[in-house]
Amino acid sequence: MLRRKRIKGLLPVFAGLVLFLQGCYSFTGASIPPHIKTVAVPTFKEQSGAGVAQLSAEFTEKLIDTIELQSSLSIEPDINRADALLEAAIVSFSDESSQIGSETERAITNRITIVVRASFNDRVQNKAFFTKTSFNGFDDYDVGDFAGKEEAIDTVIDQIVDDLFNRMISNW
Repeated sequence: MLRRKRIKGLLPVFAGLVLFLQGCYSFTGASIPPHIKTVAVPTFKEQSGAGVAQLSAEFTEKLIDTIELQSSLSIEPDINRADALLEAAIVSFSDESSQIGSETERAITNRITIVVRASFNDRVQNKAFFTKTSFNGFDDYDVGDFAGKEEAIDTVIDQIVDDLFNRMISNW
């Protein structure tokens, strides 16, 4: 009985603590400097020579969607009017064997590896948040599985976009 009363007494304290901590940490832009309200995200440059159709557009669209959904920033299409600018380039794309069969000595799985280099700049105060930082990701798929390859590419794009976005909002 005494234990139950003690627990009931601690419940409001615990609830208050949870609400307090929830207000301290948020991905909705609470850590973004007040003068940064808009960001420009030009299409990622393709410098890998991979020749994968729409790779730059997919990266750009997923990053823009993530920024809009998980932060208070607005996307500004005009670089000259944006408070911040994120520029990125796909610098490496590889699709190589990752697992070889012991009997056939042929690839069983391939690994997609992508490296993106990005810079993020405060255009209001004319300073860099980060410059030429590399973000990479990889995923495996079964050899000959075209749909699996596409899924692996999507997974890698998601990994890199998440890492890049987290760096954008945590660097401030």
